[in-house]
Amino acid sequence: MINWKQPPDSAQIAQYVECYWFLEKQTGVQSHPFPKLNPDPAGHLIIAPADQTYRYNVSQRFMVGKGSHWLFPHSQTYQMDHTKPFSMIGIKFHIGALYSLDITPEQPVLDQVVNVDLNRQFHPEAVSTTDLLHKSKLEIGYCVTLLDEWLMPWLSKAHQDKHSKLTRAALPLLSSHSITDIGDLLHCSQRTLERSFSRVTGFTLKQCQSMNRLETMLEYLYLNREMDINWGDIACQFGFSDQPHLIRYLKRAIGETPGEYARLRDLTIDIYGAFLSH
Repeated sequence: MINWKQPPDSAQIAQYVECYWFLEKQTGVQSHPFPKLNPDPAGHLIIAPADQTYRYNVSQRFMVGKGSHWLFPHSQTYQMDHTKPFSMIGIKFHIGALYSLDITPEQPVLDQVVNVDLNRQFHPEAVSTTDLLHKSKLEIGYCVTLLDEWLMPWLSKAHQDKHSKLTRAALPLLSSHSITDIGDLLHCSQRTLERSFSRVTGFTLKQCQSMNRLETMLEYLYLNREMDINWGDIACQFGFSDQPHLIRYLKRAIGETPGEYARLRDLTIDIYGAFLSH
């Protein structure tokens, strides 16, 4: 198994892209065949070989295709089919960044996986998918440079309106302030803030805050063994009223109770490490 995560080198690219990541499962490597991808308010562009199949399952709905694709922000847990060897590069965008970019379909789009023709959308004549994937295995720094150069003509045309600017200002406050206080801190009404945030991200402030909290909690659990986890303490630490509240939350968010999750450890963070987390 080969994986890595790196931020962009370019400060201009970093305004929209949180990180680049690479994941490859080689022939003969044994790993969980159906890892789960927890809800994520950020969008990813997945760069993959044209003949490589992808398969996402959510609530008995299957999204199947081949090659590169958009993995748009999703409020549900996806189960992926990783039974076969694969290789892919991911471009993880900041929450709400896709709204400012020229993308088909027009943003925001939630809970969808959409095929993308890289040549048509981004005109990457200088860099082929095959070259990028090959460089990702051998020269991580050079791959990051290539991705920056590839994205620059597109991202340089991005436009931030008043809604995206307000959303960008609100996002860092979600982890440390109550939602009702954020409007006051940004000197706008709660209704104005909620309307702009939903227009840019597709989510409410509460939904995004909840997904961010889940991600932080999963990162914490990843670093602890099952025998060391006290779910009552976890509930208190992450702001749940009690342990039953935490149980209901996890069951709704990832389809598993705390005990089931601790036993199965079947999310991507557990199988591939924390490099896919935000």
